[in-house]
Amino acid sequence: MAAVPDSPPTTDAADQAGALKAGTVAALLLDVYRRLLAEYGPQGWWPGDSPFEVCVGAVLTQAAAWGNVEKAIHALKAAEVFSPQALDALPEGTLARLIRPSGYFNAKARKLKAFVAHLRERYGYHLDAMLAQDAQTLRQELLSLYGIGEETADDIVLYAAGKSVFVIDAYTRRIVERLGLAPEMQSYQGYQGLFMQHLPPDAGLFNEYHALLVRHGKGVCQPAPRCETCCLVAVCATGRQRREPGAPLAEAGDLRGAPLLEAASTGGRQPTKSRRPGKRPTPGSRSSPAGDR
Repeated sequence: MAAVPDSPPTTDAADQAGALKAGTVAALLLDVYRRLLAEYGPQGWWPGDSPFEVCVGAVLTQAAAWGNVEKAIHALKAAEVFSPQALDALPEGTLARLIRPSGYFNAKARKLKAFVAHLRERYGYHLDAMLAQDAQTLRQELLSLYGIGEETADDIVLYAAGKSVFVIDAYTRRIVERLGLAPEMQSYQGYQGLFMQHLPPDAGLFNEYHALLVRHGKGVCQPAPRCETCCLVAVCATGRQRREPGAPLAEAGDLRGAPLLEAASTGGRQPTKSRRPGKRPTPGSRSSPAGDR
């Protein structure tokens, strides 16, 4: 297992306290990951037969349950228009009708048309060339496109390109807040920094961790939490207080020898460096607020 990077040398009490806090946060985040993985096993995300399908799915899943996204993708495939070239040539109104099951279909049709037009103009429809860029360059390019917000861009960077970026969604925010780890900066960047500054930069780990958080947020850490069945209750500030007011939190689990990164990077998939999405189990319902994700 790759170790959490050492903190820089400290020179005073404030620096030492900051380093201790950072180490504690890193240990807790990895312990949470270990507990989720033990509870649910590898999730095998993202569902899709190709990087292009991941990109399309990332747009269609904005404010939509995944089952409805699958219906829209099936309709595109049945109409034999599931390629960048075919979507580019398809009238926007026709595209909107085909993806109607995903909701907000007119807006999503415009977003998909903008994406494939960009792919044509800059890369001659070669998606691999676009995805070959480093993570930050690719992310900024995606954010410059119509209808692609931070969550959608990060879905594409992580799941289609296989690069190290942590995806933040409503499930992740809710779980982080209940764990007592909410960042000082209550923004997408603040929550993302919590993970990326305290975890090794491993795309396999980020992939599996995000998928596990979604699984846990859908099934247990719901708006009305089911703390009595939660595998994180021993390390969760909210859960412990709900079950046993005044009870202390457990220490983060002993991480020595726990194959966290190996499990994340290889759990039923190719190693991270060469990974491209294959056929995956469906993640169930994924929803987010309307608008750009």
